[in-house]
Amino acid sequence: MARSSSGVIVAGLTTAALAAVGFLAYQADAAPDKPAPRASASASSGGKGGAQAPSAPVKDPNPVPDASGTGKRVVYALGQKRVWLVGADGKATRTFEVAPSTVSPPPGSYPVTSRSPNGVGSDGIPVEHVVRFHRDANGIVFGFSAAVDGSSPNPGSPKKTGGVREQPADGRAMWEFAVNGTKVVVVP
Repeated sequence: MARSSSGVIVAGLTTAALAAVGFLAYQADAAPDKPAPRASASASSGGKGGAQAPSAPVKDPNPVPDASGTGKRVVYALGQKRVWLVGADGKATRTFEVAPSTVSPPPGSYPVTSRSPNGVGSDGIPVEHVVRFHRDANGIVFGFSAAVDGSSPNPGSPKKTGGVREQPADGRAMWEFAVNGTKVVVVP
């Protein structure tokens, strides 16, 4: 008989252990993914350590260059290899990186002089959304375009070209923004 009473005890302990594990699993499953923040003594007492100050405005990592003029304009920063489409209010509506060609336009302000929905770049690549803004004394034409295949110009090419290559989505945005006469400001 002693043998059967010890079996009852083992069965009872096993049942209790399984119930405890099941309860703990339920609690773990019902717990939030992220623990709730706890109030620390310094936070509740107004001390320096725990209370967070209101968040400061996030600084734009790519602000429009200061010396780029005013009003509606396209800003092309040669050193940053970046373009901003700036609205009449002076705020950038879009900014993006570009791939310059072998020759850069001199810093200055130029109007958009012509546009073509598609064509062939001076590197032989089919392009779209061509926006031209300057021709230098050597006949090099400067403008923005997007390669249909998304490629960039070869910066090591011996051919002197003035095409500034954009990604297709950026080229579409430039096309919609920079109509004939729109100011293009080139900064160093």
